[in-house]
Amino acid sequence: MDLDREVHPKKSKMKLMFISPLFHFLLYCATQTSGVTIQSDPEVSSGGVIHTELERTVSLLCLPDEGSETQADEELVWLRNGALISLMEGNKRRRSSVCVTPVIYGDNGATFTCHLGRNATVRASVTLNVTYHPQLSGSEEVVVEDESVLVLQCDIWANPPVSFVSWTLNGSTVDLLAGGFTVTNDGFTSQLTSNSVEKSLHEGTYQCTADSPVYGEHSKRFEVRVTEKTMKFPKMPVIAGVVVVCLTGLFAVASRWSKITKCFK
Repeated sequence: MDLDREVHPKKSKMKLMFISPLFHFLLYCATQTSGVTIQSDPEVSSGGVIHTELERTVSLLCLPDEGSETQADEELVWLRNGALISLMEGNKRRRSSVCVTPVIYGDNGATFTCHLGRNATVRASVTLNVTYHPQLSGSEEVVVEDESVLVLQCDIWANPPVSFVSWTLNGSTVDLLAGGFTVTNDGFTSQLTSNSVEKSLHEGTYQCTADSPVYGEHSKRFEVRVTEKTMKFPKMPVIAGVVVVCLTGLFAVASRWSKITKCFK
């Protein structure tokens, strides 16, 4: 059975890996119990973990062990993180396969389990470890007014986590003290902030670079342009003034209404 999903829309697409036929597997699962075995492509590492990447394909095949007391034609059941996977009728007995394609972010850490239909304790499991690099590329234009707040953000979410993140301005390391900058990093986003922008200090080309221990460096540029501060039209004071004038006029008319009506008698 195929588990077809759309890849995260904010992430760039990677070339799919060509895999060998479903039944040509490289290694038996290390975490198997007597009665059931999971074979996989790509192969399983120690501890029953399958290492793969985004948009690749993972093929899993569950088989009753040869020579065990398991009946060759008995039903097999697949679970993903404990939830039942729906299988076609011809994919339940003697051998049962699951194809994860394409691999997406949500598959990282997902555990696939196969067990006997009549005895759920006879089971085997594998867990996916999906690696991916931080999605940093291209450039972005940022226009900010003088004396306003500048906020630049880089998505550094990756598996394994990035080992280092750096910020540069016009090719040199950002001077946090001189520019009044602060840098925050929560493991998902690196953010560079300045609370009061000055054209001479803050205008230029910024670059955020994240270093992945597996995928190397990935960067994104920001072209920051500082414009003159514009005077904001004070809407609220004007509206309040109009309301006060209108109410004052109404009260004046109301207080003199009796005299006004006498004029028309």
